[in-house]
Amino acid sequence: MRSTLSWAAGWLRYACFASYSATGLRAYHRSRGWCEMPGIGGSTIRRRVAASVSLAGALAAGSLGLSGCSSGGPAGGSSALPPVIVELDEVDGTTVEVPEGGAVDLTGDDETYAEWTAEIADPDIVEFEPGRDDGSAQFNPGLTAKSVGETEVTLENGETGDAVTFTVEVVPKSAGY
Repeated sequence: MRSTLSWAAGWLRYACFASYSATGLRAYHRSRGWCEMPGIGGSTIRRRVAASVSLAGALAAGSLGLSGCSSGGPAGGSSALPPVIVELDEVDGTTVEVPEGGAVDLTGDDETYAEWTAEIADPDIVEFEPGRDDGSAQFNPGLTAKSVGETEVTLENGETGDAVTFTVEVVPKSAGY
């Protein structure tokens, strides 16, 4: 901890000089723990370095301590998976692979995104989320992967008459995701 505080004191001393050398730093008083620089309207500002060093040391120690608390990757617990992005005009007749617990974002329809409906052969594997507009944002239709398996999905747009059929394969989360 002492080396962290020494580093912080040196950094703040440097910051005090570097920040105010162009504006006329007058003095750094190591024994008194402050630096003096010109303020607004000809006044003088004294910056307490000791209190800043204590704060910087506490922040440095806190950030080092908290860095071990992040949960990412397979051993660290659950982490959010990015969605699998699929273009509606390219998905017909394909197989889409998604990890269990993941999502499929169905993109490419900026006009009638809320008009898509789905018919899912096995609704225990994936669940359809219709597109919507909540007034502040627009959300594409999508699929949520509920359990490992494979199912056929048919999407239909009630306004345009467009339809696509494809297979969704939900794989275990540990299979490279």
